[in-house]
Amino acid sequence: MPAWHHTAAATRLGVTYPIVQGPFGGGHSSVELTAAVSNLGGLGSFGARGLAPQEIGPVVADIRRRTAAPFAVNLWMSLEDAGAAAVTREEFEHALAPLLPLYREFGVTPPVFAGPQSPDVAAQIQAVIDARVPVFSFIFGIPDAAVLGECGRYGIITVGAATSVDEAVALEAAGVDAIVASGFEAGGHRPSFLDSADASLTGLFGLVPQVVDAVRVPVIAAGGIADGRTVAAALMLGASGVQVGTAFLACEESNVAPAHRAALFGPERKQSVLTRGFSGRLARGLRNRLSDYVTALPATLPYPLPIRLIDPLVRAGRTGERSEIMPLFAGQNAALVRHRRAADVFAALLAETEALLRRD
Repeated sequence: MPAWHHTAAATRLGVTYPIVQGPFGGGHSSVELTAAVSNLGGLGSFGARGLAPQEIGPVVADIRRRTAAPFAVNLWMSLEDAGAAAVTREEFEHALAPLLPLYREFGVTPPVFAGPQSPDVAAQIQAVIDARVPVFSFIFGIPDAAVLGECGRYGIITVGAATSVDEAVALEAAGVDAIVASGFEAGGHRPSFLDSADASLTGLFGLVPQVVDAVRVPVIAAGGIADGRTVAAALMLGASGVQVGTAFLACEESNVAPAHRAALFGPERKQSVLTRGFSGRLARGLRNRLSDYVTALPATLPYPLPIRLIDPLVRAGRTGERSEIMPLFAGQNAALVRHRRAADVFAALLAETEALLRRD
């Protein structure tokens, strides 16, 4: 029988193994991890959401210096929620007030008001195209037809994320090459774009087979994929690839803060929560003092202003290795994290999946 890793997703992405490293925002991506996963035969990914357009080309060039294999650069199609630009100083300070006791406790200076200052998404996209990346992946929407057409002309593979069947159908209709079906188990932000994230919380076991039945392009399963059992299960559900986030986030090659990495390997029970308090958009991370605090706030400003509200605390947490005041983004299967190097994560995924799917 054909090897389990000879799938439509692997062929479309140009990789040996249909294992995609999840792209990380918040500065957690690194060229080292991206290149390492690609060199191992998977698809490394770099989350470029926070980069200015002029910063994208040098990052892509750095990745290319480290690998000749395909890799992905990921962008958000939406960097500001409705109403964010209209938030006033008074509204910002009203939202900040409940956080002030935390700022005083940790001796951190609170932020001052400033409106959203997000990068230009259109310019970011053009920078990705100009860099001729092998794979352009995206969340929170679909690029317009002209962008996808330009990607096609330059041989850039496009991969969009869906949290519902309707989103997957819309992505295929737009002409994307592959779809990441993101179950609600996944860490980080829920990338819903047709309906609210709260109304799009389908688990991976429910989402993947429905998406596979609804579209013809390769489907990559994401959310709770952390070992060979979960890879095999996703493939048995019809996915032709998997996206692994938290297990790679925990690796030494990622750019995650040491306190965040230590929490992922900590002995305590790893309970995750969904909250809008970190950013204004629904996101999953390990439960800690900060997650409890921001989830209990009476109101949440539109994305990305809540990031500003907690940013000085988060920076202090990273500097002082205080994980209790950091967003500890992670998926529901964080307890399955075992390995500290990307090569070890990758080798375990291959060996365990092979053992489960081997046919005599």
